[in-house]
Amino acid sequence: MAIREALGRDGTSLVYRVTGDASARPVVLLHGWAQTGACWGDDLLADLSERYRVIAVDLRGHGMSGAPDVGYDRSALWAGDVHAVLEQEGIRSGAVLLGWSYGGLVLCDYLSVYGTGAVAGVVFVAAITAIGPDRPGGAVGTAMRAAIPGAMSEDSRVAIRALASFGNALTGPGEGHGGAAQALFGASLATRPRVRSAVFRRDVGHDETLAALDVPTLVLHGTADTVVDVSAGRHTASVVPGASTSWWDGVDHGPFVADPARFLSELTGFVDSLG
Repeated sequence: MAIREALGRDGTSLVYRVTGDASARPVVLLHGWAQTGACWGDDLLADLSERYRVIAVDLRGHGMSGAPDVGYDRSALWAGDVHAVLEQEGIRSGAVLLGWSYGGLVLCDYLSVYGTGAVAGVVFVAAITAIGPDRPGGAVGTAMRAAIPGAMSEDSRVAIRALASFGNALTGPGEGHGGAAQALFGASLATRPRVRSAVFRRDVGHDETLAALDVPTLVLHGTADTVVDVSAGRHTASVVPGASTSWWDGVDHGPFVADPARFLSELTGFVDSLG
């Protein structure tokens, strides 16, 4: 695995991991709120890299990427971050962009500015595509509502309790996910409180961009998602022309953790169908 860096429009350092054959189709993974590009897990990244050129990005303010004091409310900067990674890797066409949770909003930021010229397909995984009051593409669930505003607190005791209230939301209650749950919790806690807060201070919708999408799109969402309500996924699917859907009955916010084999199968099936 190679670890590389690109620079955003404002000079922010953007760190990302690259695995797989450089000549294979690029699959760009955009993680969720208070996570990192490691959230997908080593096994899933390894499996994907057997078929694709996998690029797992640390979003600005997260993981090893830079954390500027301002700019988290600017869609153009988020869009520029994705563009910078694609440019750094010389990707001008054929990429599949996948956004999980908040990563879906960043994906939409990119599409709204740069379009689909470099994109062959789009995947939304338990994703928001909007943020702000009364925006159906940004509907959150009970676990997310319970965690706010404590999850943004500078007081470690308050933040730990709030983030812990997510419980098994990111992994599901199944056996064998304890290590993943702890890793995801650790990433959330390691994300700076000011960043955890700042990324929510936005009010933007992308329905016009979604309605104009001209590439194949997959919407994958658990019906028991307590972080991003399944209604957000259903809204996205209703807006995107011809979107394919996969509704995972009883699954919470982390489908790729809850059932990695199924996730790998559905994702590779979609990507390989692009030709």
